[in-house]
Amino acid sequence: MGNFHETLGINELKNKNAIWKALLAEFLANVLLNFFGCASCTHISGKPPSLVLIALTFGLVIFILAQTIEHVSGGHINPAVTAGMMATGNIGIVKGILYIIVQCLGALAGSAVLKALTPEDLHKSGLGNTQLAPGFSPIQGFGVEFFLGFVLILVICGVCDPNKPQAKPAATLAIGMAVAVGHLATVDFTGSSMNPARSFGSALIANNWTDHWVYWAGPILGGVAAALLYKHALAAPNLGPMRIVERYTIADEKELKRLDVNRDEP
Repeated sequence: MGNFHETLGINELKNKNAIWKALLAEFLANVLLNFFGCASCTHISGKPPSLVLIALTFGLVIFILAQTIEHVSGGHINPAVTAGMMATGNIGIVKGILYIIVQCLGALAGSAVLKALTPEDLHKSGLGNTQLAPGFSPIQGFGVEFFLGFVLILVICGVCDPNKPQAKPAATLAIGMAVAVGHLATVDFTGSSMNPARSFGSALIANNWTDHWVYWAGPILGGVAAALLYKHALAAPNLGPMRIVERYTIADEKELKRLDVNRDEP
């Protein structure tokens, strides 16, 4: 029974204060993601939005949101990330499902606020609703979104590897850059969703569900594949407590010698 509870992640729900804070953080982050990100996709005066503007907006908003809530919820902000973490056992099933639910609700709320705060003429652009470009088949779109999810979760696993502490300071910046790169490369192909919740929110508000499965299956399967590949093939080797102690001991000894030399100087 204990193993069953551990697999489902029931124990993670015992601290109700922590779980509610985490769910609130994921909800709020997706509200802001869809509001600011989808706002950058909205056409003004009939002019198509700049692809660079869209890429920078999504990359920067993910960077600042991950930096803000990473200590509260892990900064998933994306069902594909949550699915990857569930596949590798970094988050329990129940908690992961709750994350995905609030991520979708947050994205929906963000798109709803964007619609409420913009003139009706701008709603014709779809308010950031992700669609396949003309000539792209659903299978091709699925492939594009698969690799977008794959690269995002691969980067997340790499920069958040507990055995790579040197990568920690730049982790959220690298994640934001991965999002920006994905948009720069493929926003003209599929809208570069990378995030099922982000597409869900804008699709519901625009009431346009064409090929919507692409934006769930692609990023989630890509994210799960990347997470499993990193865990079983690319994870940094465990330094072990002795190696870590030795590293800091050597550094301390060098610092003490430097101070001794300075003390002996007249």
